[in-house]
Amino acid sequence: MKELEKTYNPAAIEDRLYQKWLDNKYFHADAERGKREGKKPFTIVMPPPNITGQLHMGHALDNTMQDILIRYKRMQGYEALWQPGTDHAAIATEVKVIDKLKKEGIDKNDLGREGFLKEAWKWKDEYGSRIIRQLHKMGSSADWDRERFTMDEGCSDAVLEVFTRLYEKGYIYKGSRIINWCPVCKTSISDAEVNHEEQDGFFWHINYPIVGEEGRFVEIATTRPETMLGDTAVAVNPEDERYKDLIGKMLKLPLTDREIPVVADEYVDKEFGTGCVKITPAHDPNDFEVGKRHNLEEICIMNDDATINVPGKYFGMDRYEARKAMVEDLKEQGLLVKVVPHSHNVGTHDRCGTTVEPMVKPQWFVRMDEMAKPAIEALKTGKLKFVPESFGKTYLHWLEGIRDWCISRQLWWGHRIPAYYCQECGEMVVAKSMPEKCPKCGCTHLKQDEDTLDTWFSSALWPFSTLGWPEKTEEMEYFYPTNVLVTGYDIIFFWVIRMVFSGLEQTGECPFDTVLIHGLVRDSQGRKMSKSLGNGIDPLEVIDKYGADALRMTLMTGNAPGNDMRFYWERVEASRNFANKVWNASRFIMMNIEKAPVLDAQPADLTMADKWILSKANSLVKEVTENMDKFELGIALQKVYDFIWEEFCDWYIEMVKPRLWDDNDTTKAAAIWTLRTVLMDSLKLLHPFMPFITEEIFCNLQEEEPSIMISSWPVYKEERNFGPEEHAVEIIKGAVRAIRNVRTSMNVPPSKKAKVFVVSEDQEVREIFEHSKVFFGTLGYASEVAIQADKNGIAEDAVSAVAPQAAIYMPFAELVDIEKEVERLKKEEERLAKELARVNGMLNNEKFVSRAPQAKIDEEKAKLSKYTQMMDQVKERLGQLVK
Repeated sequence: MKELEKTYNPAAIEDRLYQKWLDNKYFHADAERGKREGKKPFTIVMPPPNITGQLHMGHALDNTMQDILIRYKRMQGYEALWQPGTDHAAIATEVKVIDKLKKEGIDKNDLGREGFLKEAWKWKDEYGSRIIRQLHKMGSSADWDRERFTMDEGCSDAVLEVFTRLYEKGYIYKGSRIINWCPVCKTSISDAEVNHEEQDGFFWHINYPIVGEEGRFVEIATTRPETMLGDTAVAVNPEDERYKDLIGKMLKLPLTDREIPVVADEYVDKEFGTGCVKITPAHDPNDFEVGKRHNLEEICIMNDDATINVPGKYFGMDRYEARKAMVEDLKEQGLLVKVVPHSHNVGTHDRCGTTVEPMVKPQWFVRMDEMAKPAIEALKTGKLKFVPESFGKTYLHWLEGIRDWCISRQLWWGHRIPAYYCQECGEMVVAKSMPEKCPKCGCTHLKQDEDTLDTWFSSALWPFSTLGWPEKTEEMEYFYPTNVLVTGYDIIFFWVIRMVFSGLEQTGECPFDTVLIHGLVRDSQGRKMSKSLGNGIDPLEVIDKYGADALRMTLMTGNAPGNDMRFYWERVEASRNFANKVWNASRFIMMNIEKAPVLDAQPADLTMADKWILSKANSLVKEVTENMDKFELGIALQKVYDFIWEEFCDWYIEMVKPRLWDDNDTTKAAAIWTLRTVLMDSLKLLHPFMPFITEEIFCNLQEEEPSIMISSWPVYKEERNFGPEEHAVEIIKGAVRAIRNVRTSMNVPPSKKAKVFVVSEDQEVREIFEHSKVFFGTLGYASEVAIQADKNGIAEDAVSAVAPQAAIYMPFAELVDIEKEVERLKKEEERLAKELARVNGMLNNEKFVSRAPQAKIDEEKAKLSKYTQMMDQVKERLGQLVK
């Protein structure tokens, strides 16, 4: 057996152990092997990090949780696949590449599409593997042999297959509809990529003159006066008595030479605003629907950069510049009635923060009505469950109100839409590759659609495209559907929902059965970590300082599904201290292991203490396994931590030290066997959380198995359930705690030993103490232990401590040097008398009380209370000693 280094140094072991795991292919999952050996599959797909990515605390938490689950299942004997990969991240990457080129003085458009894509692939090659290397540092045991990229050949084939299938089924269509347009990124974005923020704004009340009725107006209120230029009607509720006579009349649209009708539509709320609503079908989703019902014209008044495109005074102005100019003109013309402050929800692009402009544009959409139904059903029937369950409501709420999904993006980086247009007759063909000729006119001049697909279209296929679908691969057959998806609550809409409806539509099965939701990692003040606040903490910096295990443990301590957590450096230090505790305890055991042969101990060889710790460890195995199966990872870790630190290190190791150091002790072999057995099981339970330190200790502690990560997860054994011994040792522990509390209150140093009398009328309790005399005496700082049924022979001045089912007595004179203690107490009495005189002097001084801040007065009153209480205790103690 090898020896452990004197001190635990993560930097010296982590890279070496990770390379060992990689070299031995311990992370690799094999469908053929799994089937051959009759193993059950267990699959997790990694949410693919963006190739723009830098490892942040969210990634660290997400991947730690996945790694814990996959290591746990691997040890349980599953053929466990953790499928890794990266996402091309369409818009995010395109923006990064554009910025990089700008710094080099190159414009994207000068390069052209092909030239730009070459630059994007260069970016992917340079940065795509960076975050993967960082995940290695975390100890992530993903099957890196199977690493995928959303734009690699296989994943791209899956995209083409799904697009053409959905198009043929009528689920994908091209049409002009209202979409969310980002004027900065100059692309459409889906509803899920729009953040709604409460912003202060105004309601501008404007008079629209009624044609042919001099001096008569219709008053409307709008938050976006610039969109007036696109108005094609004003709507009123058909039941609104105030406006019934207006229906069908024409209004003069201010600032233009157009006239627009008054239409009746139930969409208008009679109670809200003026009851008259301007209808701008090309710039508002609700107006768009009203426009369809009344055959209104759709006038798009803006260019892609949100400048006005309507000929006239406002042409070329930015939308907000035009707003100011139009409001001024309305005021001049006497048509501006009033301006009322109004707080309202404004949609912004989650990527760049720009206010989104609703616009009618020809785009590609996925019909969601039919595809949403099976996804809703999956949750309701229990095929899919969320942990915590409450997030299922968020999922349902989004699905039940879902609109058609706009999947086209005006970008170059991404999967190009497989639609081809005949340059002669205009015929459109959707196909996996460009047709040789137009099926309608036979012309060979075809051009592919310029747009690319929303990045979520390809990542929605991730659970099955990574396993080789649409091909019928062995991996797809064995590892799909997957088991658990681990993700943050912030991408339920973006990703989870799309994977569910895509999986059900394409494979007939839900892509996973459980979605484990975690929260955000916040700073110590509870703020979201962000570049703008400068409060982000680099996980790699934490690893460099304290090791990956300390970081992983910190992220999981107190972690509950769905809840945000705060990051404290003090917690990392506490995690590192725990690692040191495990290391030092293991070193101690290994240094003593040679003192007796390690044989399989029989129950008859075991002492009460051995049975107690084995029984506690046995219960721990059962509880931790149950917690892991319920995804209560933070609770599982806390139980392992408490057991190792308290029960094993602070109690059991201290209990067995006298046996290890006594050459004549016949139970030494049983103690060593128990120490080794409990340490091995503890390391295994800790391994998913702290893989590096547990691997290093395990491989030094034994030579039978090459790695802890492919050893077996401990299982509960009925024969290790020692109830009476657990009860007995808890009585001993209670007595030791009582002794320590008394000694602490009397300032007795541990080096000062005293005789301890244990008095109990219960013979069974006396026998428990008899059996435990050796370690009870050591832990209770006893010079001698006497066990008796009554108080005979115990001095009147003996100090007592109450323990469960027994009373403990210690001769006073043996605990305290009376002369020294009296001297110490008199000095303390003098010190307290001076403090009390000072405080009373201040509080009785009228000038101080009238001038000092209340906080200072309260502070002095608190000191008076504290010193008075301390003086009472000192006097009482002196009264006992000086008689």
